[in-house]
Amino acid sequence: MNGRNWRALIVGFAGAIALFVGLFFLVGADDVLDSLSSAEPSLVAATLAVALLWLGAWALVLRTVLETLDVAIPVVRVFFVYASAVFANNVTPFGQAGGEPVAALLISKVSKARYETGLVGIATVDVLNVVSSLSLILVGVGYYATTAIVGERLQTAVASALGVVVAVGALLFLAWRYQGEIVDRVSEGVADRVARLPVGPSDPDAVAEDLSGRMERFFEHIERMAAQRRRLAVAFGLSLLGWLLQAAALLAAFAAIGHVVPVYVLIFVIPLGNLAGAAPLPGGLGGIEAAFVALLVPTTGLPAATVTAAVLIYRGTIYWLPVLIGGGSMAAFSARTLA
Repeated sequence: MNGRNWRALIVGFAGAIALFVGLFFLVGADDVLDSLSSAEPSLVAATLAVALLWLGAWALVLRTVLETLDVAIPVVRVFFVYASAVFANNVTPFGQAGGEPVAALLISKVSKARYETGLVGIATVDVLNVVSSLSLILVGVGYYATTAIVGERLQTAVASALGVVVAVGALLFLAWRYQGEIVDRVSEGVADRVARLPVGPSDPDAVAEDLSGRMERFFEHIERMAAQRRRLAVAFGLSLLGWLLQAAALLAAFAAIGHVVPVYVLIFVIPLGNLAGAAPLPGGLGGIEAAFVALLVPTTGLPAATVTAAVLIYRGTIYWLPVLIGGGSMAAFSARTLA
């Protein structure tokens, strides 16, 4: 990691700390600590167990997607590969946008597949998770609207989610529609820049040709996956299961501090809150917690300090569990690759 990346990481964690300080100041740090101290250990452990199941479900999404690309990774290994991918997302600013290249490189090293194959695989997992989250948002908010008035804050969050999905969908459509032009222009642009370098490859055109081939294979992989609808349907179902397991983990976290909340609220609050992961923070740390509190206080009617305590227990497993497992896994994979 170069100096620029280290600075971005330090700034990101500093921003996360600042958000936590502000959150504790607003909700009352003493009240949050009181709620945490009264948490039932067995239910905290249940939150951790469900978080492990969530990580396993989304690891199976990755395995199913890679199978459509003729890349086979054993179940146990794919769990640690996906944990490493989540680790990369959690310590990189802008979440998936920063962690995907690292995850793709890891997949290619572990499976001996091409880099672009790994990139298609992890990107497809992210797209499936976004689409499945939108399904849960629409179902959850729709049911919530039949039992309570949808506030302005929730309306804004739902509109933001729809806007993100529409924008991503439009970009994907344009990229697919004009893939030939994109391949030509990017490869030509790279050749031009390489030719201007004082010290670089002796044949810039060969570099451009290699990049063009990789990009063409990237689009070919997407086309191959689109033809295997049954496996994609299985992957989509596992993605939905992962979101539901996250909801179960948050439900257990609330139960640990002595409160029961409607499941349908958690079903749409969790994917909505995760939109904050697009902020320039490592894995959305700090921003996602604040978003959860902002959404859960009006939808559950519980005090802000109580909600914050439950969110901290939940995020303590969902965020830090992959960091611990994935960080160790990535170190082990890297050492094996270098050996």
